[in-house]
Amino acid sequence: MVTNNPKHILVIRLSAMGDVAMTVPVILGIINKYPGVKITVLTKPFTAPFFAGIPNVRVYNADVKGKHKGVLGLWKLYKELKPLHIDAVADIHNVLRSTILKQYFKLSSIPFIQIDKGRVAKKELVNPQRSSFIPLKTTFERYAEVFGKLGYPIAKSEMETLQKRAIPENVSYLKDNKARPLIGIAPFAAFSGKMYPHELMEEVLFSLNSSNNYQIVLFGGGEKEIEVLSKWDAQFNNCHNAAGKLSFSDELSLISNLQLMLAMDSGNAHLAAMFGVPTVTIWGVTHPYAGFSPFNQPEHFALLSDRKKYPAIPTSIYGNKYPDGYDKSMETIRPETIVQKIREVLSI
Repeated sequence: MVTNNPKHILVIRLSAMGDVAMTVPVILGIINKYPGVKITVLTKPFTAPFFAGIPNVRVYNADVKGKHKGVLGLWKLYKELKPLHIDAVADIHNVLRSTILKQYFKLSSIPFIQIDKGRVAKKELVNPQRSSFIPLKTTFERYAEVFGKLGYPIAKSEMETLQKRAIPENVSYLKDNKARPLIGIAPFAAFSGKMYPHELMEEVLFSLNSSNNYQIVLFGGGEKEIEVLSKWDAQFNNCHNAAGKLSFSDELSLISNLQLMLAMDSGNAHLAAMFGVPTVTIWGVTHPYAGFSPFNQPEHFALLSDRKKYPAIPTSIYGNKYPDGYDKSMETIRPETIVQKIREVLSI
């Protein structure tokens, strides 16, 4: 543990959207519990809107594909950070880039604490011949351990979620019928092993749409995803496609107003959860035991593929590896099960 509590902490998390979103409850909790602390988050520019409006938190953009690329680029980044008078570094990423930065910060004798990612335990979890099957530490617990070593312990109960933001004006049509709950559906993921089959998701949409009980907003990104969502937008009168129509900041504001989010084991689940939105997740070849469940969501909000039929699950941490036949594992989660869970959560 660092003996003298630092007043200005640099937090490093340079990776995917969902991983950065998972930092928010921890950082917000730290700021609320220790109001004298200042935090600078070193991350990609895309994720800066996560931290908008949080007191004593600023974002420093890491251009890891441009001026901060490679060893010399990271040296330039270190030189840029040095005038910020950082007292300590919380490296909650722990990859080659941040380890190189660690060597530079040693030159200034600045404490640098790195996350224990539990790589050995995670490797055992995805081993089909695993000797045990138990939950690993959550990502939030691993983040909290780093701050604890810097002298700022925080319990999960002290972590916080963001406040709801104003619905953007360009989606004001969603305000027309406030009596109907606003549901978000994010049917995509980075890897196919985490993505519910589109034909089954279409059945979910058909059921929800036919009830006329809900307004549904579809989330995604990229040309192929927008093509699928646009088709559903045209097909179902209660569905609205948000993909490609909003700035990322406005998309976050819209997500904050949802009554429920339905998502894969993916970034959108974490975006909703960081606003405290009830989040139902669908899991394929990954599993909540790896520690990546959305923040503060009840265990029964996670709908899991049948491990009796597919015992090797989880086959990977990220959903990018699975044996032959396991691409069908999510078909064991029936559309009617998903719809029933949504109704249960919303009490409709």
